[in-house]
Amino acid sequence: MECFRRFCNMIHGMKPVLAMVLVQIISTGMTIAYKLAINDEMNLRILIAYRSIFATLFIVPIAFLVERGARPKLTWTILFQSFLCALFGFSLSQNMYIESMDMTSATFPAAMTNLIPAITFTKAVIFRLEKLRFRSLEGRLKVGGTALGIGGAMFLTFYRGFELPIWSSGLLHIEPHLKHVSGIKPLGAILSIGSCVSYSIWLIIQTKLSQSYPCYYSSTALIVSMAAIQSTGFALCTVRDWSQWKLGWNVRLFSVIYSGVVASGVMMTLIAWCVKVRGPLFASVFSPLGLVLVALTGSVLLNEKLHLGCVLGGVLIAIGLYFVLWGKAREMKRLARLMPVTNSTDSEAQSEASTSNANDDDNHDTIKNGEDAI
Repeated sequence: MECFRRFCNMIHGMKPVLAMVLVQIISTGMTIAYKLAINDEMNLRILIAYRSIFATLFIVPIAFLVERGARPKLTWTILFQSFLCALFGFSLSQNMYIESMDMTSATFPAAMTNLIPAITFTKAVIFRLEKLRFRSLEGRLKVGGTALGIGGAMFLTFYRGFELPIWSSGLLHIEPHLKHVSGIKPLGAILSIGSCVSYSIWLIIQTKLSQSYPCYYSSTALIVSMAAIQSTGFALCTVRDWSQWKLGWNVRLFSVIYSGVVASGVMMTLIAWCVKVRGPLFASVFSPLGLVLVALTGSVLLNEKLHLGCVLGGVLIAIGLYFVLWGKAREMKRLARLMPVTNSTDSEAQSEASTSNANDDDNHDTIKNGEDAI
């Protein structure tokens, strides 16, 4: 009985770990769904539009039922922040991400997403939202991790190397895309980095939105609803062939339902829960696991060729990610140690001020009594 109780406690403690592993598996499935849609020659802008539409249909009823009566009043500021979150976090980033995947491979943009913490740190330093502090270990870790990530991205883009012999099952019968052979990879790299930059901007705006509108499901419903309007409008303006919008009982329907409901609905809920329980750094640590899963599934299921440059670049980016996260974790611990000291100092100052005020009042009363006696 005691062993069973310990086992249950161990499983309960591993819930965040299991949830983040499931997140990476879902993300890998989304990559497969994207590649299947690309191989079926589905228009990529229509795919992103349908994904946002299905995500809206899935999340809006949940937000209405779960957070009924708990939502704060909507303001123009909240609506504008939701619009920007939808623009940078979904419409721009997802369109650039899938275009990059179309021009390169499934592994390439998955590796580039590990640059997001380094890009966010670089922008924070440029806009003076964060100090460099190169003399401290935390600052050197973050700078070194950023440099490693950028070096890994360049390695991934410009060095191909020999092909690694990995077994391929050929289950999905996906032929190598013509764009992979035509040498457009630098443009794919630019789009992938642009997707990471857009996503890092979303992280900053999302923090502001969470402070002013702390209802997760409702804010997500706002974001995906506006993303549906943006993505659908963009697709309607750029795609004139109405036959491209037809969805049959085929791989296109599977791709939009999976990416909209599972990837945008279930996965975002799991990430939000893990961030609430363990913090954002814990969720970021599992990104290299997603890269490994995408690389393996890309070679085994999608019949993609894995080269040495892709592996070495991905390893450098992953090491750089852990350096940045390590530096950020040390900085947060240092700030946490300083907080009690600051609070105790403030309380001592307040007590001294109150004592001083009390003494002043006593002196004032004594003087007043003396004047009355005179």
